[in-house]
Formats: sequence, C-alpha cells, structure tokens
Amino acid sequence: MDERIEILLAEDNPEDAEMTMRALRRSHVANPMHWVRDGAEALDFLLSGRNRPPRLVLLDIKMPKVDGLEVLRRLKAEPTTRAIPVVVMTSSNEERDVVETYRLGVNSYIVKPVQFEAFLDTVSKLGLYWMLLNRVPH
Repeated sequence: MDERIEILLAEDNPEDAEMTMRALRRSHVANPMHWVRDGAEALDFLLSGRNRPPRLVLLDIKMPKVDGLEVLRRLKAEPTTRAIPVVVMTSSNEERDVVETYRLGVNSYIVKPVQFEAFLDTVSKLGLYWMLLNRVPH
C-alpha cells in the first residue's frame, strides 16, 4: 500500500507552497505531505480511490482548472471524505468567500499574511494545531 499522505496541500503558487512546507518542517510537523498544483489534481487525489484520505487538507480557493470552492463542495459531499478537516489558506479576504466556504463545511479560514515571517508563523501554528492537538475520528 502507498505511504500514508497525512497532509494534502492544494496550492497553485509554488512560492506559497514551498513556504508552507518549510514552515511545517520548521515547526517539526513531519507528517507525510503531498502537494497538488490545481483543483483538478486535488479532486483526483481525494476522490479517485487510489489514495487513502489525508488527515488534513490545506486548500487555496483561487486555483486553476477547478477552484477551491468546488473542491471543497465535492469533498464535503462525499461520505468517504466529508470528515477530513479542511483549512482554507488564501489571499482572499472577501467576506463572500469566508461565508461561502463555511456554508460548504470548511473547518477554518485563514488569510495568508503577506509578510514572510508572519506567513511562516501562521503556518507553523496551523500545523501544530491540526496535526498534533486536533482529534479526528478514525
């Protein structure tokens, strides 16, 4: 069986993806992670049946092919993936995006800080909470 991927990072910006992965490593979150670059790849990973569901999805909402809102909608509509915690990490501070993601079942909505150190700090805290403190059903 494939190695368990515990964090799925759906992020189209390579710099943001690298900073996210670096911040998680820096805070000693060593859980296996898989990076996808668009919503279609995220849906394929999550719904194809080839992979075990991750423990956490970090999801950007502004992505090519399939946007993060549709990924979230489809993820929460499937019984096999509905319980996976999803954290939206996005540059959008639009109230309509916040409202819509919560309506669709997101577990947390975080606006990416622009400043590098603030970004690293935010992602480090996020990883520690969701991977070490939060309890999910098995």
